[in-house]
Amino acid sequence: MSTHLAQVAAMDPPLRSQCPYCGVGCGLELLPPAAKGRATLRGQDGTPVWGVRGDRHHPSNLGQVCIKGATVGQTLDNGRLTCPLYRPRLDLPLQPVSWDRAFTILVERIRSTLAGKGPQALAMYGSGQFHCEDYYVAQKLLKGALGTNNFDANSRLCMSSAVAGYTRSLGSDGPPCCYEDLDQCDVAFLIGANMADCHPVLFQRLAKRRRKRRHKRDLQIIVVDPRQTATSSAADVHLAIRPGTDLVLLHGIGHLLLRQTALDFDFIEGCTDGFFAYAKLLQDWTPNRVASICGISSSELRLVARLWVRSRAALSLWSMGVNQSVEGTATVSGLINLHLLTGQMGRPGAGPFSLTGQPNAMGGREAGGLAHLLPGYRQVSNPQHRADLEARWKLGPIAAQPGLNAWQQIEAMETGALDLWWVAATNPLVSMPQLEKVKAAMARCPLVVVSEAYSNTETSRYAHLVLPAAQWSEKDGVMVNSERRVTFCPEFRAAPGEARADWQVFAELGRRLGFVEQFSYGSAAEVYGEFVALSAGRVCDASGLSHDLLRREGPQQWPFPAGATPGRGSGRLYEKGTFPTPTGRARFMVDQPGGLAEPPDRTFPLVLTTGRYLGHWHTMTRTGQLERLRRLHPEPLLEVNPVDATVAGLADGAVARIRSRRGQVTARVSIRDQIRPGTVFLPMHWGGSQDDACEVNDLMHALGCPISQQPELKAAAVQLAPAG
Repeated sequence: MSTHLAQVAAMDPPLRSQCPYCGVGCGLELLPPAAKGRATLRGQDGTPVWGVRGDRHHPSNLGQVCIKGATVGQTLDNGRLTCPLYRPRLDLPLQPVSWDRAFTILVERIRSTLAGKGPQALAMYGSGQFHCEDYYVAQKLLKGALGTNNFDANSRLCMSSAVAGYTRSLGSDGPPCCYEDLDQCDVAFLIGANMADCHPVLFQRLAKRRRKRRHKRDLQIIVVDPRQTATSSAADVHLAIRPGTDLVLLHGIGHLLLRQTALDFDFIEGCTDGFFAYAKLLQDWTPNRVASICGISSSELRLVARLWVRSRAALSLWSMGVNQSVEGTATVSGLINLHLLTGQMGRPGAGPFSLTGQPNAMGGREAGGLAHLLPGYRQVSNPQHRADLEARWKLGPIAAQPGLNAWQQIEAMETGALDLWWVAATNPLVSMPQLEKVKAAMARCPLVVVSEAYSNTETSRYAHLVLPAAQWSEKDGVMVNSERRVTFCPEFRAAPGEARADWQVFAELGRRLGFVEQFSYGSAAEVYGEFVALSAGRVCDASGLSHDLLRREGPQQWPFPAGATPGRGSGRLYEKGTFPTPTGRARFMVDQPGGLAEPPDRTFPLVLTTGRYLGHWHTMTRTGQLERLRRLHPEPLLEVNPVDATVAGLADGAVARIRSRRGQVTARVSIRDQIRPGTVFLPMHWGGSQDDACEVNDLMHALGCPISQQPELKAAAVQLAPAG
């Protein structure tokens, strides 16, 4: 054990970090296995584990923590990879190799590919589980040193519609709100966000306010979701709209706001462009038309519009239910339009608030971790942005065109255009759509590399080279949550075996490829310092931050320019009504709704929507290890309305076959009148390695938003029948 880790283990005061699960970014206090006055917890293998509790001093969660965060210390040792593994062909078993041999394989493949096919035949698929340092060095390696923009991340499946919506409407990515707005809004409009299961600590903050309110006007919660969930059960209004009608609903609300002249004309005139074109669009979306398309009553629609009109501070919150749609970007802009109409922007309790899925998806966006981005909210298509980075990095030229997004990387493997696909800190053979297509594409790629902390993931089964990764808790680094709050996450335990931090692997590879000066980092703190220096003067300016400052002063929100005072500032963007657009004004966007990419028909009459359970995280790499969490959710359940169950001949508790145009799975039936007729639900967590395998994403199509390229993972046409 290093001297640093020995000191950590002997500490009486708890260490502080950020939870590595969802984008809420809760602060955690870590309790060493030998902490005084505390019984030592032990994992399933008897290994002493770190205890975890919520950090009362962290402003993002104020001491609250969900069951996943509370048990994360029990997941860190089980089933870990400890050395590199390699096989030249997928029909051979993986065998241990040295790191030197692993780097030789990588260097030889990269050099031969650059000489033969060029940099476009190299691609990496990263993750919001990365620290900022991992994200940043990966961008420098691929986009700077190797000349390919083919870096994309699972944020493409998660938040890319929010990125595109913010950018086209407000001029830049970056949620303008903060968590304090949950305490100050009088209307909380939740659309496509089952917060009780997916962002539980934030939801409890709202629910607690609702329980304590003296008058209904103190806080009204509106939930838009085809399912009745724990989130909608706490709402004052639940709009159980048909899947794919979100944008229609928003236009209907806008129509009523316009009709009631409930507009902030000063804000519209002084701070926005495009109002008249948007107003013309709204004229056609009358209450009766909207109610008919959405499958709700016109009185429900009018009630929601009335609540928005009366609101002093309206806060909208959304997540995957909006983003994972062919209309994802348009729906985000449609939501922002309502805030621009009423001036609900840049002030306490008000604004459009995207709830990030991954713990560091925000940091990844700032580091340039999508195929069209460069660090500091720069665009690869902007010549000045490329020139800035080339000069700073002393690398280049950076390619002028966006790289392959996540699904395009799959298609490139399928056609033989990729020689190397590197997957890091994510498990796409559970989370991608059309899983059989993904497996077939991976089988065609000459070298599939997987950097992973845990053994036997679904994706590792299709890898030639598997690299053991040091994860959260085993490396210093920084993560950024949904409210732009930056938290230092310290190394407080030793990585198992030969596992290495991702940024160290990328930097070592850069040096072995001949870029010694550019990748000679001595520490994660040095990497972070270089990264934040590139953000100076940008919307996401964090140039005043460092590992030392964050360790000393605690979590801080950006913008945090050089010289900023820790803890100061409101935490909100656009308070002065100026926006990072060419005119300095926000833009009303005009988008006609088109509905689902794959609507139901006579053969496939139902819409399957997917989501998460409270006790599990994404593909269950961590949470699937814990008996306590497996008992909470022992199997994936197919939620079916009684009407649809009768038509399909299904009884409660029976096993159903769910079939789409791409494949089929089986799952046990849960008949519930809390889901609207015509819609069924399955969780997305169970992959092929689980005992109750239910590869639900194999049913989903890959059609995505034309602007954000985010797949419509929330809706596919299916049919049901009894299994067997």
